[in-house]
Amino acid sequence: MMFGWTGKLIRVNLTDGTVKTEDLNQEDAKLYLGARGLGTKIWMNEVDPKVDPFSPENKLIFMTGPLTGTIGPSAGRYEVVTKAPLTGTIGASNSGGHFGPELKFAGYDGIIFEGKSETPVYLYINDDKIELRSAEHLWGKKVPETTDELLSETDPGARVACIGPAGEKLVLYATVMNDKHRAAGRSGLGAVMGSKKLKAVVVKGSRSVKVAEPKKFIDVCIDARMKIKNHPVTGTGLPTYGTQVLINVINQSGALPTRNWRDGGVFENAEDISGEALAEKYLVKNKGCFACSIGCGRVTKIKDGKFKGFGEGPEYEAGWALGADCGIKDLAAVSKANFISNEYGFDPITLGSTIACAMELFEKGIITKEEVGRSLYFGDAEAIVELAEKVGTREGFGDILAEGSYRMAERYGHPELSMSVKKQEMPAYDGRGVQGMALEYATSNRGGCHVRGYMTSPEILGVPEKLDPLVTEDKPQWLKIFQDLTAVVDSSGICLFTTFALGLPEISSMIRTALGWDCPDEEILRIGERIWNLERVFNLKAGFTKEDDTLPPRLLKEALPEGPAKGKVAELDKMLGEYYRVRGWDENGVPTEEKLKELSISF
Repeated sequence: MMFGWTGKLIRVNLTDGTVKTEDLNQEDAKLYLGARGLGTKIWMNEVDPKVDPFSPENKLIFMTGPLTGTIGPSAGRYEVVTKAPLTGTIGASNSGGHFGPELKFAGYDGIIFEGKSETPVYLYINDDKIELRSAEHLWGKKVPETTDELLSETDPGARVACIGPAGEKLVLYATVMNDKHRAAGRSGLGAVMGSKKLKAVVVKGSRSVKVAEPKKFIDVCIDARMKIKNHPVTGTGLPTYGTQVLINVINQSGALPTRNWRDGGVFENAEDISGEALAEKYLVKNKGCFACSIGCGRVTKIKDGKFKGFGEGPEYEAGWALGADCGIKDLAAVSKANFISNEYGFDPITLGSTIACAMELFEKGIITKEEVGRSLYFGDAEAIVELAEKVGTREGFGDILAEGSYRMAERYGHPELSMSVKKQEMPAYDGRGVQGMALEYATSNRGGCHVRGYMTSPEILGVPEKLDPLVTEDKPQWLKIFQDLTAVVDSSGICLFTTFALGLPEISSMIRTALGWDCPDEEILRIGERIWNLERVFNLKAGFTKEDDTLPPRLLKEALPEGPAKGKVAELDKMLGEYYRVRGWDENGVPTEEKLKELSISF
């Protein structure tokens, strides 16, 4: 009997419509744990990294972790893995809610989708009953309507992951949405789903997840939950104000990117779009995912006015991208644009950053009113709402915005105005004011990303200890540990936010007692290192090189004009070579044969 894992996968060939189950490769599961790591390993076993993301040969993998669906704190996560259309890198995006646990309850660790359907379909799983059904009646419908119709025609207690019109129209940053408001949100994985004509996955399960040492597992989970409850970030800050609480925190640190990162790390209207303002004006209640110990989700409602609406969010990165990055202080407009992102199914971080880039291009006279269909200036609240709708339908200028900021800026001859790494937009922390984040962006395996290491935790929040954000010393060593640890967390099935209160010992204890493993903490951290190196191999095989481990020229050459980090640029050149050395890679950022052998990586 297996513990943690169910031991079963579903394989769906969308080309010929066949569905079958197969056994989980236990050796790979031990080496790569689950979710992000195991999904990537399965993909690498079966697909050439040079594949076109929209080719039928690209595979789309939904994968849970061994802790997903257990009583572990915030153990509701799953991962979607594929080759990402926005970046061309490994695409692995994490989501919460209840979909992942329900898949485990049905008896499956993951689903492998291959090929491409001729007509729209959805997959329905009800324990041992698995079937492909027509989704032609759902094609073109938004996420909430799609979800409601699927629950009505299957089981009201089921869970749904689906795409909206953005995924169908191959918006390059389309998301996979589950439970209406949770998202596997970055890199365009929803567009891959759309390219395969796969509208949704519906799952209902009646089983439970078995653990190896139930009493010990319960004890370590209770201890972990108490630490989360008693920590100021997870016990007070996030439940009270959500992730948007970071707006004021990062602004005060001088690292809040403003107006396409042009005007420094301080936004003069930060208070207006803060988590505190959201709680005061629009918050209905907070909300948690499956087994959540934190409850950072925001159910919000704008009761009247031209931006009237109801939904969830915005989260911090979305609130920043649609707010400070676009020079907008109207929280109602920011929230409304975020609602639209969820309904159509696309990433609000890339949306806001792409609009911000367009605003700068417009102000420089590079794009015109005729092309956009309206004037476009920083601070124009109505613009972000109007353009969000147009992206969702690829209408007018929305068709250009749907390609992301890099392709748009390159189209107009100014790729340097795209604030992206490997064509993915960087989120809400200016690397000139948080040097470890600069290195994190440059080296992230999925392009500009903050949750593949989250150096903001020690550099700004002081967790687990306070580092000076303006220095470069020791940042490569810290980043490697954080990158390896987050790979473990993402692969286990618990939420990354638990790591504000929990460290490797607590996470390892849950993994050991759930799976019945007898191995030290260091060996579990080694799994994270193995995952990180396998992702690096993916990117190298896809054609990426050391030259792609860089930042936009603005961060490297233009000093911050104001705030605590005034006069600073991102000092990447002082950190990158040392980072490669710490990782055991050669001077070109390629893992050595010795390192791959040490980590038992084969492909």
